[in-house]
Amino acid sequence: MTGEVIQKLRALTGAGVMECKRALDDTQGDIEAAVRLIHERGLVKAEKKQGRTTGSGLVESYIHNERVGVLLELRSETDFVARSAPFRELAHELAMQIAAMDPVDPDALSAQPYIKDDSMTVGELVKRAMAKLGENIKVMRFSRYEI
Repeated sequence: MTGEVIQKLRALTGAGVMECKRALDDTQGDIEAAVRLIHERGLVKAEKKQGRTTGSGLVESYIHNERVGVLLELRSETDFVARSAPFRELAHELAMQIAAMDPVDPDALSAQPYIKDDSMTVGELVKRAMAKLGENIKVMRFSRYEI
């Protein structure tokens, strides 16, 4: 595999160099199959992390058209991840999801189709973030207000 192909796969998935190289080796250089393989492996890793304690996190706020407001508590294992751009982006996406779909609790939120890609659920979106960031991530609670 060339470094260029590995870098392209890294850009598509956010996976490490060695993980990309292994996926490309396992798929005989097929980038699309390698992307699928990395996502599958990442979801398996995410499942293993779900029991770990989430002691850090952040509170995300979102207001839509000055009529709907959301406060979301999203937790991670470390402060390092809680301050990272991908974690903050996930928090924002989840707050927008809550504003748009009005789930009753975190379990209902997890089961909803993701508003930006209905081929996956919100739970799958969180698991992908867990695989990418390497930590357990949990929606603890949220409040939605509407006028």
